[in-house]
Amino acid sequence: MHASHRPVSGQQRRVRHHAVNADADTMFNLLTGPRLLERVEALLPEHHRERLFPPTQTLSMFVAQALSADGSCRQVVNDALVKRVLANLKPGSSDTGGYCKARARLPVTMVSTLVREAGGIVTKGAACWWHWRGRQVRLVDGATVTLADTPQNQAAYPQPSGQKPGLGFPICRMVALLCLGSGALLDAAMGPCEGKGSDEQSLLREGARCTAKR
Repeated sequence: MHASHRPVSGQQRRVRHHAVNADADTMFNLLTGPRLLERVEALLPEHHRERLFPPTQTLSMFVAQALSADGSCRQVVNDALVKRVLANLKPGSSDTGGYCKARARLPVTMVSTLVREAGGIVTKGAACWWHWRGRQVRLVDGATVTLADTPQNQAAYPQPSGQKPGLGFPICRMVALLCLGSGALLDAAMGPCEGKGSDEQSLLREGARCTAKR
């Protein structure tokens, strides 16, 4: 039993190491590597300017920001400016506004498609002994998250009926499809927490239909 657990614990340590040490350059190299470059270029906005934060660089910084212990826009922008200085490039402003605007311009389709592509690559590369009795098992998990309290979010993701108006935040329900063997996220669907078709089973069916069309 101990021998079988040893490779798993080693894999977990390697995953944690890569997650902790991941920076924007690491993410950029992955996005522009041979496995994803063609897909990334096909998903870029048709008319984007080469600003200080172009789409691929912005997405790389966004992923690194989400994985970092600090998690702030300030840190990821400062890291990018330091790397530009070391590369003898014009650093630009340290203000986070430009990065935040560039992040907001990222096409949702680009992000969601690359999530599925990356999940598929990880799953295909999983060792056979990671699977349960040789089978590629899929897990479904659901969760809710609160969103910024804006009129647009309130309209799309209303608060639960038991909550008094104006006293809470819009709530979004999410359902994710995961690979048991690798832990990779394969797909996800999101919707409101109230109303017809807002339960997890309905979101799962809707996500399955969209996946089948793709």
